[in-house]
Amino acid sequence: MNFRGKKIVVVGLGKSGIAAARFLAREGAVVTALDSKPQAEMENAILSLKDVGVSLRFGGNDPAVISSSDMAVISPGVSPSLEGLEDICRRGGAVVGEMELAVGRIDRPIVAVTGTNGKTTTTSLIGHLLENSGIRRVVAGNIGTPVLDLVDDANRSDAVILEVSSFQIETTPSLAPKISVLLNITPDHLDRHASFEEYAECKGTLVKRTVADGFGIYNVRDALVSRIVRGATCSLIPFDAEGGSHLKSGSAASWFDGEALMVSSGGGITRKYSLEGISLEGVHNRENMLAALTVCELLGADSDLLLEGLKSFKGLPHRMELVRDFDGVRYFNDSKGTNIGAVAKAISSLDAPIILIAGGISKGVDFSPLSSLVEEKVKKLVLIGESCEEMSRIFEGIADITRASSMREAVLIAASVAEPGDVVLLSPACASFDMFRNYADRGEQFAKCVMELADEK
Repeated sequence: MNFRGKKIVVVGLGKSGIAAARFLAREGAVVTALDSKPQAEMENAILSLKDVGVSLRFGGNDPAVISSSDMAVISPGVSPSLEGLEDICRRGGAVVGEMELAVGRIDRPIVAVTGTNGKTTTTSLIGHLLENSGIRRVVAGNIGTPVLDLVDDANRSDAVILEVSSFQIETTPSLAPKISVLLNITPDHLDRHASFEEYAECKGTLVKRTVADGFGIYNVRDALVSRIVRGATCSLIPFDAEGGSHLKSGSAASWFDGEALMVSSGGGITRKYSLEGISLEGVHNRENMLAALTVCELLGADSDLLLEGLKSFKGLPHRMELVRDFDGVRYFNDSKGTNIGAVAKAISSLDAPIILIAGGISKGVDFSPLSSLVEEKVKKLVLIGESCEEMSRIFEGIADITRASSMREAVLIAASVAEPGDVVLLSPACASFDMFRNYADRGEQFAKCVMELADEK
C-alpha cells in the first residue's frame, strides 16, 4: 500500500504505536499521533518521534482528528468502537493495527501463536528451540517487540514467530500464517469483546486464516478449541497434554504418554522427548511444550537439538516463577496470571496447600468458575485491588478471606499463616493498573517484598 500523502492517525503511543508512527512518517504519510495520557507521562514517545515529522497530541483522543483521517492505526488496547473510527470505515478507509502494516512486507514463513494462556511462554520457547537448532528466527508481536521494528531482520530469517492477541487478530486482517497455534480459550477481555463467544471466535479466526498448505496446531483437550477450528482449510494437528491414546493413529499429532512428550509431525515418524532435566512443570507447560515442539519439527529442527533446548529453557519472569523458598514455604510469582484460566492452571499445577494473593481490575470476568479449585486447594485467600468486594462476595464461605491494602501487607499476611510445606502464590486473575504500572511491576513488588521478608528472618 502507498501511504504517501495520506492523512493517517495513530491512536495509542505504546511500543506498537510509536513503531507505526515512525514507519508511516518515513513512508511519506501525514501522521497525527494521539494518546489519552498527559504529555508529562509520554517522554518516550516524544523522544522517539521528535525528528520524524509526526504531530503529537496528548491528554485525549480527539474524535474530530480521528474522523477526518483517511486511515487509523490503533494500538491493541484501543477499542475499535472508539468515536471517529466508524467515520473512517464509512468512507472506505481502514482501521488496522501495527502488525497489519508489517505482515505484508514479510516474505518468510510466519508462525502465529494465540490462546488465552501460555502464548508468551510458547512463543518464547519456539524462539529458543529454533535458535538452539541453528534455525534463524525472529520473535515479535504481543510478546513485546513490534513487528514493524524487525521487518528487515524477519526477511533475513528462516521463520517469523509472532505472539498474537485477540486485539491483534481483529486489526490484522491480512495475517495468513504458515503455521498457527491455538493453545486454549477461557474467559478474558470481556470488557472489550461483546461476549465470550465473540472472543472465542476471534481466537479461532487465526487458524481459519492459515494458508491452505499450512498447519493449524490446536489443543484437542479443549472442547471449545476443537469446535472452533472446524472448517479450517489447513492441515490440523491436535495435541493432548493429558493423554492422547486416541491420537496414535499414524496421523500428525502430539501427546503426553504419562512419561514423555510424543510428537508425530507427519511422515509416520514419532519422536519421544523425555521430561527428565526439564524445568517446565504442570499440564499447562506440557501444552506449551507439545505445541512448540510440533512447530519446530514442522520447520525442520533436529530432535536431539530440540531436546537440548527444552532442558536449557528456564521459563519466563512472572509466570509461575519461584521467587524464594524459606522456612519451608515456597513463594511463586505468577503475576502474568491475569485471567481465571491462568489462575486455574497455576493452582492445579501445585500439590501443596496454597495461600493465594489475588485481585485487581476484573476485566468484566466472572470469577465463580474458580470456586471449586479455591475450595479444594486454597487455605487462605488474600485479596488486593478494585475487585476485592466482588471476589469476597463470590468466595465467601468457600475460602478464609483477608483483604490487604498493599502488596507488602498481602505478603506479610500470607507469610503469617503459611506453614512448612505450604505455597504462597501471587496469581491475581485480574489486570494490574489499579495499583501497579503493569503486571511486571506487580510481580517485581511481590518478589521484592518476599526477598525483604526472607532477609529479615
